[in-house]
Amino acid sequence: MLTIDDPLLLRERDVRGVVTLTLNRPQAFNALSEAMLDALQTELDLLAADDGVRVLVIGASGKAFCAGHDLKEMRAEPALDYYERLFAQCARMMLSIQRLPVPVVAKVQGVATAAGCQLVAMCDLAVAASGARFAVSGVNLGLFCSTPSVALSRNLPRKLAFEMLVTGDFIDAVEARARGLVNRVVPADELEAEVERLCASICAKPRTPIALGKQLFYRQLETGIAAAYDDAGKTMACNMMDASALEGVQAFIDKRKPDW
Repeated sequence: MLTIDDPLLLRERDVRGVVTLTLNRPQAFNALSEAMLDALQTELDLLAADDGVRVLVIGASGKAFCAGHDLKEMRAEPALDYYERLFAQCARMMLSIQRLPVPVVAKVQGVATAAGCQLVAMCDLAVAASGARFAVSGVNLGLFCSTPSVALSRNLPRKLAFEMLVTGDFIDAVEARARGLVNRVVPADELEAEVERLCASICAKPRTPIALGKQLFYRQLETGIAAAYDDAGKTMACNMMDASALEGVQAFIDKRKPDW
């Protein structure tokens, strides 16, 4: 049983630079309290400045992945300026995930609702246990999930995202994969191994091109196609001047494995 002294966020790091952050409020379904948002932001800021990090995995303890915002905390202070600060704080944390120069993988073992579903959508990749379920269910409480809709609408086709937002209905992991919210679905006892396979595949590649590529990937999505091609071309040119690309191309020509 957790006590008041247990950390809200657990942190592990392996020798490759794969960092795992585990939401650790199982008794509150890992709700994103202000303190949890602060803890996540602190870790993301540290990781952004750490060139040794290769992959970030975000997981959770207990039965739920994340139930969204802490509704009891929100209801205790019904003031417009408080809510604006809270949602700005959450948006900053979510954007920090996208701006992190390494891939971020959501390891979803249970229910992800509202801002918890948003958290899954903001991660670059997601692996879910077959029993996981997803919803943006604020509308059931009279609160349209406006901020989660930003992430959801950038993952799912428009009509499928809107249907989730206006019905608040749950979808299962297989449907989440079909709609584009998660990449892989496996039995619960294989979740850890599947995330490890994904991390190993990423770690086998050089860090610099992945960092350049991630930044470009999200940047070009928000621009017109001509500007996107211009940006992408310049990014690829910079990438080609990096030692990892020069070695990789030469290794292909020499018919050998690259020495990264």
